[in-house]
Amino acid sequence: MRIRNQSSGAFAVVLTTTLFLPALPAVPALPALFAAQAPRSSQSAPKRPRLFPPQDLGLLEAPDRDEWNNPDQIMDALGIADGAAVADLGAGSGWLEIRLARRVGPNGLVYAEDIQPQMIEAISRRMQHEGLSNVRTGMGTATDPRLPTGLDAALIVNAYHEMDDPARPDLILTFLRNVARSLKSQGRLGVADFLPGGGGPGPAAEDRVNPETVIRAAENAGFKLQTREVVPPFEFLLVFTKLPTAARPTR
Repeated sequence: MRIRNQSSGAFAVVLTTTLFLPALPAVPALPALFAAQAPRSSQSAPKRPRLFPPQDLGLLEAPDRDEWNNPDQIMDALGIADGAAVADLGAGSGWLEIRLARRVGPNGLVYAEDIQPQMIEAISRRMQHEGLSNVRTGMGTATDPRLPTGLDAALIVNAYHEMDDPARPDLILTFLRNVARSLKSQGRLGVADFLPGGGGPGPAAEDRVNPETVIRAAENAGFKLQTREVVPPFEFLLVFTKLPTAARPTR
């Protein structure tokens, strides 16, 4: 996820010490990348374009972000409730993980996925600092988030514009098909990103994604658009449901 200071173009940094979380009892079996282990990078997988620099995490923690990113609106639209198993894809600094972890409670589970090990480390440290033990971190790739199956919902918040490479549409299509594989029947996918054009926080106008582009890719990957709304004043939110005929994982 990228949030630009429009006045200066500057970014800030938030980093602390590494600590991995203990396993929780009675949770779905985790793939190896979501076990309690040091994050590993994939040398063979293609990289996502326009990645947010790990050293520039500070503006993701703007004090007014809850007001303009409105995580409660996003979680409500996806029906995220106590006991749910959810994934945040392109998790960045872990800002959303705190809100998700508190929403799903001790009987729920949050999977925080990113393809940059520095982000995974920062999230693990942050969850330990917050005392949240229901968050699991995992390294994904540009085409596969490597999630467990049986999830109620997955979110891509302010990160889709980094994942979607117009020159390689196959990357995001394969990624979304693998997200579909991880969801329960009728599981939900939420995509929130910055409205096209300039103004406010977020990436430059040329780096923003049109909601219609997201809808076409998601429908091709086995999702159906359920709701479309604005998260005022800067973002759009698309909520999709998984179709019974969602594609099998593709690598």
